[in-house]
Amino acid sequence: MSDTRIPRDFYQRPADEQQEFLENTWCNHCQQVDLGMDNPEEYELKGRVYIEGRCLACGATVTTELVEEDD
Repeated sequence: MSDTRIPRDFYQRPADEQQEFLENTWCNHCQQVDLGMDNPEEYELKGRVYIEGRCLACGATVTTELVEEDD
């Protein structure tokens, strides 16, 4: 698998899903949950999908790995 990021369009997701991803975050710098993020960039790397943005509290990079749920 390639170590190259494959860009994806975060804004193609439904609005409610976008909002959920922007609000439900973990900041490693603040050590707090759900501070929120802005400037989201979605990408695929090594077969996994991530959303990366900036913590609304401190500005540090916040990365969320998206996991497909099996229903």
